[in-house]
Amino acid sequence: MIRSMLYATDLGLYAPLVMQHALTLARTFNADLYVVHAVEPMGLFAESVLQSYLDEQALNDFHREGLSTVIASIEQRVLDSFREEFGEEDELERIRAVRVLQGDPSQVILDQVQKLSVDLLIVGSHSHGTGAETPLGRTAARVLQLARVPVYLVPLVERRRQGDR
Repeated sequence: MIRSMLYATDLGLYAPLVMQHALTLARTFNADLYVVHAVEPMGLFAESVLQSYLDEQALNDFHREGLSTVIASIEQRVLDSFREEFGEEDELERIRAVRVLQGDPSQVILDQVQKLSVDLLIVGSHSHGTGAETPLGRTAARVLQLARVPVYLVPLVERRRQGDR
């Protein structure tokens, strides 16, 4: 029985297509839907640039408050884009939470699967940076290998068709 699902989004070009699958499945199974987006940690270069321009207190404030503000802004943007794309409030009522978390995307997704005790994970087959010649993105491949729940993988067929031309 599927009572809850996690949709892991990269917010890329095909995110609305994968979201349509997630909402359809949630409606079909009358299940709760959670949404997660992972933000990779800042690289060493970005961190060193900040350190050269900010004193220690300002840098600590940025990490504590700035990151929270950015994450809250992304969460709101995700919800707004869902409303804009799908419009139907009753459809979006199935979404119990939108979480934007910092960390390695595959690890964030797998951690949320366990934390939320979902019954199904929904992902797209590619990230926005993957070329048509690659049948599966890095994050999707890792999640498929390590997930302890069934994974519903949405193939991004449009991209493959464009690559075949």
